[in-house]
Amino acid sequence: MTEPPGLYLHVPFCRRKCLYCDFFSSTDLDALGAWGEALLQELALATEAAAWGPFDTLYLGGGTPSLVPEAWLERIFSAVQARHLLAANAEITLEANPDDVTPARLSFWRELGINRLSLGVQSCSEAALRFLGRRHDARQALQALAWTREAGFDHLSVDLIYGLPQQPRSSWVDSLRRVLAFRPEHLSCYQLTLAPHTPLGRRAQRGELALPGEEEQRRWFLFTSAFLTDQGYRHYEISNYARDGRHLSRHNCKYWRHVPYLGLGPAAHSFDGRSRRWNVRSVKAYCRRLQAGRLPTAGGEVLSAAQMQLETLALGLRTCWGVTLQDLDCFPQASQVLPELCRAGLLQLQDGRVCPTPTGLVVADSLADMLSD
Repeated sequence: MTEPPGLYLHVPFCRRKCLYCDFFSSTDLDALGAWGEALLQELALATEAAAWGPFDTLYLGGGTPSLVPEAWLERIFSAVQARHLLAANAEITLEANPDDVTPARLSFWRELGINRLSLGVQSCSEAALRFLGRRHDARQALQALAWTREAGFDHLSVDLIYGLPQQPRSSWVDSLRRVLAFRPEHLSCYQLTLAPHTPLGRRAQRGELALPGEEEQRRWFLFTSAFLTDQGYRHYEISNYARDGRHLSRHNCKYWRHVPYLGLGPAAHSFDGRSRRWNVRSVKAYCRRLQAGRLPTAGGEVLSAAQMQLETLALGLRTCWGVTLQDLDCFPQASQVLPELCRAGLLQLQDGRVCPTPTGLVVADSLADMLSD
């Protein structure tokens, strides 16, 4: 049975940019209304141009979706529902900043149909939050977690960042323990990486700060994996952990399994199973094109059979379920390299599948290169 596609809506607005963030967003909140009108237009054009849906996941990402006014969220959800685009059991995720969370907003989000909240806590250390340029403090983060549980959300995901310059291991453990007290169903734990054009990236280029070295990053990764596994979480993707199989991010799993998805909003990407396209990376250009009745496509590509095979390998090896032995048949050298990688403790064979170990997940990108070169 073919898995249903996913729908992603990009909210490209933040009150202010975090110092490490490389995602497309704008602090010009005055453009939010024009973006909303354009998003509704894109939804209509995109779903009329191709037979999309019904979607069994809807993901509002950003940017900061939690700052979108209630009236606009209602209009967006009404438009999706009016076109009968959502399956009855759809996973509906909203990304939220802790300082946007209030009991009233949580109640509204639940009434709207949002059943999964992804809370961008990042850290419970005041020093770490200041370094990252977050606009909330630890008290707000913990209060948001408590309110989310009190509001009845039973699928809570929490984003955390580790591996900051000179970060004590004890600080990371403290953040984990304080978040785990709320028993989130899902955790996304990212090692800090710095794009050159971000404020922290520019500081690193000037030699003002340095991230942990490769071996230290490896130790951070394996410690986090072992710690959360011991707490009952399944390390199912490089940065993602779930309490059980029911609480994997169904939407994000579509990306790793080559399932089609439709992305709407500035800089959003879409994939129909063979071709990929992406939107313009500008709120103004996005709105201008849709006001003219045109889709805001910036570019696209049709994947060849060889590209699909390589992507299947690379994406699969990011996850605990890996790839099938048949997926390796198109890479002649894989049969020679696979035993070596298994002996090195990077891969393991499980029921006809080739799966990375936690140590293998550290070097997942290299694994795909070694098996395909």
